[in-house]
Amino acid sequence: MSMSSASLHPFVYLASQSPRRQELLQQLGVRFELLLPRPDEDAEALEAELPGEHARDYVQRVCIAKAHAARARLVDGGHAARPILVADTTVTIDDAILGKPIDADDAVTMLTRLAGRTHEVLTALAVIDADGALLPAALSVSTVRFAAVHADALRRYAASGEPLGKAGAYGVQGRAAEFIERIDGSYSGIMGLPLFETAALLRAARIDF
Repeated sequence: MSMSSASLHPFVYLASQSPRRQELLQQLGVRFELLLPRPDEDAEALEAELPGEHARDYVQRVCIAKAHAARARLVDGGHAARPILVADTTVTIDDAILGKPIDADDAVTMLTRLAGRTHEVLTALAVIDADGALLPAALSVSTVRFAAVHADALRRYAASGEPLGKAGAYGVQGRAAEFIERIDGSYSGIMGLPLFETAALLRAARIDF
């Protein structure tokens, strides 16, 4: 059964401050409005790891928790009822979760751990539809191989400030591309929003694009 244009939603709320996710949605031609955390919300608490938690379980749990928090934000703020898109990305190696570095030294520590090795980048997606129902979530799994990078190069990269605010202390679309020998998986997923899975979820949520 086909959907009439009247049944489609004109935009989606994006519950993310990431400019990369915004750029990727624009690449798909998706209209969106930002639905960002309020100052009183404790985002760090949502991202806290549980003891013994595996990275895939972690990233999906955090993504779903952020989706529910965004839905509460929408209802409390009196916003128009539209679907909400949430994504969460993490980097994992040796069963450890590498989050966002706290400073340049922390970034160097993470990058040193990745140098000369292969790691996974996990991006979980969640959509809550306009009626408040959580749609089946998606998980993008990609592997990235770093070259054996000299320590001086890692320190220069960390000093550039680019690693800050990025899981695993690097951005695939930035200067760190010179370290990457091979990628298997979704380039957009490594950036933070796998476009294939995103498009499928947004169509399921009846977004018009």
